[in-house]
Amino acid sequence: DVQLQASGGGLVQAGGSLRLSCAASARPYDDDYVMGWFRQAPGKEREGVSCISNSDGSTYYADSTKGRFTIFSDNAKNTVYLQMNSLKPEDTAVYYCAADRANTARAIATMTQGIGIDYWGKGTQVTVSS
Repeated sequence: DVQLQASGGGLVQAGGSLRLSCAASARPYDDDYVMGWFRQAPGKEREGVSCISNSDGSTYYADSTKGRFTIFSDNAKNTVYLQMNSLKPEDTAVYYCAADRANTARAIATMTQGIGIDYWGKGTQVTVSS
């Protein structure tokens, strides 16, 4: 079974940067798939943050992260990265890596609370202080 290993969370001041990494133990699927990130803040539902398609590199970003977050991948390493700049206190959450079969990044990122996604990594805490 494929394992997703997330890393890179931490504590940072507002305006700072962090880079999250998610490494899959193997290529999740033989055909097209999407990897990306969801997050869950205390008292809130899990939401899609950003995803990337392995087939064409297309990406999806939640409106709240556009212009600040960048997702990119290294398909040879089955790894995706989320570069988070200009962090805000409202970005504080547990970030979860996810992977599922799909043609478009949007199809995965917009799944309500990520329900039904095949693979999940353990969360990594991101805390942004004001």
